[in-house]
Amino acid sequence: MNRFSVTVFCGSSPGADPAYAQAARALGHGLGVNGIKLVFGGGNVGLMGITAAAALEAGGQVTGIIPDFLRRREVEFHGLTELIVTDSMHTRKRRLFALADAFIVMPGGLGTFDETVEIMTWKQLGQHDKPIILVDILGWTQPFVALVEQTISRGFARENARELFELVPDVAAALTRLETLRA
Repeated sequence: MNRFSVTVFCGSSPGADPAYAQAARALGHGLGVNGIKLVFGGGNVGLMGITAAAALEAGGQVTGIIPDFLRRREVEFHGLTELIVTDSMHTRKRRLFALADAFIVMPGGLGTFDETVEIMTWKQLGQHDKPIILVDILGWTQPFVALVEQTISRGFARENARELFELVPDVAAALTRLETLRA
């Protein structure tokens, strides 16, 4: 039986509010106890590291994917179920995509935006139909959603661009959604 896998995009920083780290910990724990495999960027820093550590502590399987040049900068996470080292960011993103049954987007910075927009673009272009779930911790997704709305209202994207992602209010709702996807 194949294990359901979720690629999580999130920050390599913990963010300014402790609620971000609490949400990352709750997500990792929820994935681990529910037998959902976590696939992530492979770093032991920020929300990435917090999510992975919580998943492992809860008995989950965790695959990290990190480009060789980031192994020292992001301090690769040791003790994962699996660590895949790639030759570039592009290869990393392709592997993060290939191993995912769904995507969860948690708070993060420019790298998180990059990964999210790319995976949404691939979906828009018909390269996949995997769910993309944005978790709105402390209103973090609101500027992103507003940007999507601006691209629609200014004629740069079709109205169905709203259907490329799902917005959930918290980690509990994200975990509930994942359970419906596994059914």
